[in-house]
Amino acid sequence: MPDCTAAGGYRAPRSRQTLNEYWWFCLEHVRAYNASWDFYKGMSPAQIEAQLRADTSWQRPSWPLGRLGAGGLPEEAMRDPMSILDALHAKPQRAKTDRAPQELREPLATLGLGWPVTMEELKSRYHELAKRHHPDANNGDRGAEERLKTINLAYATLRGKLASEPRMAAAG
Repeated sequence: MPDCTAAGGYRAPRSRQTLNEYWWFCLEHVRAYNASWDFYKGMSPAQIEAQLRADTSWQRPSWPLGRLGAGGLPEEAMRDPMSILDALHAKPQRAKTDRAPQELREPLATLGLGWPVTMEELKSRYHELAKRHHPDANNGDRGAEERLKTINLAYATLRGKLASEPRMAAAG
């Protein structure tokens, strides 16, 4: 500040457009500058609202769950010449459901489980399928929503049966 002899040890932004460029003031003058400085000065209510909304995501764009931006991953990034990912997504080989009680065969097949099954295996498989078929992870796909409903019904049926008869899962 003109005629100020104190050391300028405190910085203040020059303008809204150049927040990384600073004026240097003494403590008394930086307090006065900050008291009169208004980041939103000259902006319309719509511009202020847009600025506040952008600030909630740290000025970064955001997309709905499962979309990975505008176009997703490029085809080149999805190549798997050594078939490493095939083993991760293959259904585990399970015992047949032939020995399962008749009312549990369809729910077991829906979840891709064999008999006998433990509560831990059931919960783990349910969480995996629910995550994979959730509509938010599939861009709101109605088919995924219907598959998730079927998975939920199968899980509820098996969970109820295993909870009411805990020895049933161990019996073969």
